[in-house]
Amino acid sequence: MDNKNLYEKIGELLIAHDFTIAFAESATAGRLSADFSLIEDAGKFLKGGVVCYDACIKEDMLHVDHELIQKFTPESMEVTKAITYGLSKIIKADIHIGVTGLTCPGGSESESKPVGTMFIYGSFQGAPIFAERIKFDGNKSEIISATVSHCATLLYRYLQSISR
Repeated sequence: MDNKNLYEKIGELLIAHDFTIAFAESATAGRLSADFSLIEDAGKFLKGGVVCYDACIKEDMLHVDHELIQKFTPESMEVTKAITYGLSKIIKADIHIGVTGLTCPGGSESESKPVGTMFIYGSFQGAPIFAERIKFDGNKSEIISATVSHCATLLYRYLQSISR
């Protein structure tokens, strides 16, 4: 299924279940929110999002503990879960999705966490629905596109699983 059809199916499922969604985006810098806004009738399910590219936004706006970031790095599953939880406190929605990761050299890049390592966390009404660490190859734009696509796939699988 191509991305356009995938997004349309997600929109239909969100509307059918009367679910709303919000995003906390670090590495994807708003791309998820933007892509979801293009789905027909997005106003029926898209609540909004927070771009938390810099650690200070994670801390100040999403109330992620500074020590958590220091201990695990901004690009980690622990911090991704924390930004998702923080988002749920400021944007009320049924589904919250958080994304962090390394799209270019620097940051917390290491042998065990190379460029392209992405962290995706999703929750439904506070309960985890997916948590994934995944590695994508390519340049920054390709890594972001692959991550956004993968988030959509994870969400679609979840929505399909509860629609049966």
